Amino acid sequence: MKSTPGFVAFVPVLLAIGVSVCTAQVTDVYRDPNMDFGSIQTVAVTPFTNLARDQIVADRVRDVFIGRLLSTGAVYVLPVGEVARGIVKLELQNPSSPTPEDVVKLGTLLKADAVITGVVREYGEVRSGSSTANIISMSIQLIEAGTGKVVWSASSTKAESVSGTACSAAGATPEQGDRGSG
Repeated sequence: MKSTPGFVAFVPVLLAIGVSVCTAQVTDVYRDPNMDFGSIQTVAVTPFTNLARDQIVADRVRDVFIGRLLSTGAVYVLPVGEVARGIVKLELQNPSSPTPEDVVKLGTLLKADAVITGVVREYGEVRSGSSTANIISMSIQLIEAGTGKVVWSASSTKAESVSGTACSAAGATPEQGDRGSG
């Protein structure tokens, strides 16, 4: 398995979009053992699929995600407008879930080494008894632009206590979250 220090900083950010999280469950992690993640220098982030009730949440989550990714300094993230222009120019029918062929075309056009796609499954407030928590549940995929192959993917659900009580709705206490469970 090949890796570089830059990618070590890059991977955790792929799912780290919450702040002061009580609990985080990262599931279904896949990492291609043959991929040289150090070769990824430039990434394009496509619009995220939105399965949440709030219609604009996917755009907000993607903006935060891009900001966090840029802050690592591990990769260059192409501007949202440049990616949007590439999607329009290629007339991609479903830019949030591109086919492998679409990824190769978009990567070539934008000179990106990888394309990141995402799905926001849940975003908002959940209640359990007298406890209230903000929750975000999402999946991210890193797709190699040269081949259109998924080389890394993971899903994460994070909850943050709103009421100052334990995050019982998410199954953990704030102390558990402080120990770095996410």
